[in-house]
Amino acid sequence: MWSGHDSAVHEDENKRVSARYTLTETENGHVWGVCAEAEGMFRESQRGTYELFGWVPEESGVPTWVGSRVWLVPDDEALDAWLLEDAEGLEQLPGTDSLLLTGMDDYEGPPGGHRGRVRLHDGHRWLGSCREFTRVLSPEQVPPPLVLRGLAQSDQLRVALMKGTRRALDLEEAALEIRDGEGELLTDRLLWATVSGWRPSACGADLIDLELDGGRFTPVPEYARPIWEQWLSGPPDAVNAWAGLDTRRRGAWHDLVRERACRRTHCDRPTGHPYELDGQHITDEPALYLALGEAINGPGGYFGGCLAALDDCLRGTFGYTAPATLLWRDAATAREYLSHALTPDGQPYDLFSAVLEALDQGGMDVTLA
Repeated sequence: MWSGHDSAVHEDENKRVSARYTLTETENGHVWGVCAEAEGMFRESQRGTYELFGWVPEESGVPTWVGSRVWLVPDDEALDAWLLEDAEGLEQLPGTDSLLLTGMDDYEGPPGGHRGRVRLHDGHRWLGSCREFTRVLSPEQVPPPLVLRGLAQSDQLRVALMKGTRRALDLEEAALEIRDGEGELLTDRLLWATVSGWRPSACGADLIDLELDGGRFTPVPEYARPIWEQWLSGPPDAVNAWAGLDTRRRGAWHDLVRERACRRTHCDRPTGHPYELDGQHITDEPALYLALGEAINGPGGYFGGCLAALDDCLRGTFGYTAPATLLWRDAATAREYLSHALTPDGQPYDLFSAVLEALDQGGMDVTLA
């Protein structure tokens, strides 16, 4: 019977199964099973849809992908702005002045019953405004299952499947731990593991294909699949491997950088260590933190993803000990792209200067070049 976290490889008489994926019960930490293939991890989540009536765009208009964080700011100052994540703009409805916008609602969402005028921005520029909006209810779709193919099952899982009752097949909260090609833990995905089916696997004797309810699992977006495939083969061995990506995919790259970093122990360098930042590709906010992370911790390194996280890294155990020096090359690029940012409620601020101030307060003496 397995208990705790098993090794990265499980062997049976016929086949060695690489434990790329490990399904672990979160409460007590025992392993349900390990496998090399997970089908259904990549697909689009159910997205909210807004219809914006009387849409008036700014000069820049609305691109197909609007932004990773789009703020909707109501005219009523008593109401807070709310967030739409990974927002996409659909084409304007023919014969109307309406625009459809889709995205992932944040946990608060719009104020109940509010239908007044709203302005939209992406954190850096105003996109436009509408006289009123409403949420369009999309038809519910049955998501495909998450299938763990060639799963080497633990004794606990074997017993649960033999019982076959609804209660036995509800494995409750679990983590799908994901390792890269070098066997290092890259990230994990929490899910409510409800078994919807299983069968003998073609991958080998005593292995099964286990189906889990896909509606209780948050998938990875399809656009991020190539980035995940790159990281699953192993971490980057050179800086700026993300430089050719657009802002949306740089954000997905940074998500993996952050998640991997939170699962690793960092060796703090001594005080006075000199760092050098390659700033030639800092044309958006994800690039800022990707370049900064690689300056401090090398290829694929992490050192914050927002001002609050940067402050934590400067005072935590993320490879850095104050005081130190940082030579920021091509700083003019970041200054050009990041000096005119917007707060959630639409007030202008200088993100470039705010980062410099945070670094200074954290004991980093920065030289701009």
